[in-house]
Amino acid sequence: MNIFPSTLVTGAFQLRLPFSPGKIFREVEIEMYEDKTLICKDCNKEFVFTAGEQEFYAEKGFVNEPQRCKACRDARKAAAKAPREMHDATCAQCGAACKVPFEPKEDRPVYCSECFAKLSEAKED
Repeated sequence: MNIFPSTLVTGAFQLRLPFSPGKIFREVEIEMYEDKTLICKDCNKEFVFTAGEQEFYAEKGFVNEPQRCKACRDARKAAAKAPREMHDATCAQCGAACKVPFEPKEDRPVYCSECFAKLSEAKED
C-alpha cells in the first residue's frame, strides 16, 4: 500500500497524504489492531477479542476491554430480563386453546399463532 511515502510507527502506519498541490502534506495515523486472547472473569475460559471488535470499541470511544466472553455476556443479559408472563386464551377463529403474551380482553378477538399467520398473510395480499 505504498501510494505515498509512509513510515512504520510502532503498531500504526503514519501516511503522508497530499493536502493540496505543491509540497504541503497532512499526516494521518491509522491504528492497526491484532486479535487478543482474554480470559473471562466469570467462567475463566479464554476468548478472542478480535481486531474488528477492537476497532468498533475505539470508534464508540470505549476504553476498557471486555471482561466476559460472549456466552457469559448473553447469560447476564438474559438473567436481567423478566420472564414473559403468558395468558390462556381461546382462538376466536378455530376455537383452539392457546397462550398469548398479553391479557386477553373480551371486546377484542384473540387468535392462535396459526390463525394469526393466515390473517396476516391475507392482509398482505
